[in-house]
Amino acid sequence: MIYLDANATEPLRPEARSAAIAAMDCWGNPSSVHGEGRAARWVLEAARASIAARFGPGSVVFTSGGTEANALAIHGLAPGRRVLVGATEHPAVLAAASGAIVIPVDRQGLVDLAALETLLREGPALVCLMAANNETGVLHPIAEAAALCRAAGARLHVDAVQLAGRGAVPGGWDSLAISGHKLGGVKGAGALILAPGVEIGALIAGGGQERGRRGGTEPLPAIAAMAAAAACDPPVFAALRDGMEERLLALAPELVIAGADVSRLPNTSCLALPGVAAETQVIALDLDGVRVSAGAACSSGKVARSHVLEAMGFGALAGCAIRVSLPWNATAADVEGFVDAWAAMRARISRPTTRAPISALR
Repeated sequence: MIYLDANATEPLRPEARSAAIAAMDCWGNPSSVHGEGRAARWVLEAARASIAARFGPGSVVFTSGGTEANALAIHGLAPGRRVLVGATEHPAVLAAASGAIVIPVDRQGLVDLAALETLLREGPALVCLMAANNETGVLHPIAEAAALCRAAGARLHVDAVQLAGRGAVPGGWDSLAISGHKLGGVKGAGALILAPGVEIGALIAGGGQERGRRGGTEPLPAIAAMAAAAACDPPVFAALRDGMEERLLALAPELVIAGADVSRLPNTSCLALPGVAAETQVIALDLDGVRVSAGAACSSGKVARSHVLEAMGFGALAGCAIRVSLPWNATAADVEGFVDAWAAMRARISRPTTRAPISALR
């Protein structure tokens, strides 16, 4: 089996596994004042400090994952402001910001900064931009967007779920969302990081945990695993990914690589094969033991036309793209195996058939 779907979830890192197992022995409630509770609280606060040190100064609010972190930011920062979202944002942000004003992107998937600047002139705003796109890996110009927001007095929320752990996260934001399992941690934990001086109200009320910002007992093993995974050095994959793309283009000149001409995550390739449905490609590769995906992994197992590629002007090709995302433990042999399987798939799909159509057999 070759696993190349890291943008859906990373394999568990050994450091994260060890941290989660150790935290399971701290079975006290972090809100309890007795010895077991204080031991659990120490683990919780050590994880909080580690994540703050990794991603920037501010308050760390633990959540159940990136989806909740994004929703908490929008719920907390949007009141009294227009909400502006990039056209290629993750479905979690688009759903939480329903009815928001959409900022267009260009053919490469980069946010249109001129359009953003114009929209910011129209009054107070909350701008929501992902640092790296989950489907194409395209890196938005966050530093430039942050400068525009500061000049206009707007708030900036950055979805860093895909960039965290894979590259440097730019500063200038008011809030930042991360997810534990996208770092190589355990599913069930995420965090919203608030810049100094930024305050929000709770989306989930409860017993006053997380300084009143998020109710519910914190999932200590998942949080400890997230902090351990976040402390790991990012893998170096650009050469491996670029070599893979060069080989694929040599095999299939008709192949289109989304965002190929701009900066992307070093582990991500979005490959559109004209005339071949994404679902067909994903299933064919899966049968050969190669795990890739099409679009976001948050569609309950569905393979749908990519709203990201549609926003980039791909037209019919938006339904013909798969995503290859290298996990932290990917090897050259994995990439070699994928290229061989992809070439075999393309050859099978392109081969003329002599079988009668199904309608003729009825």
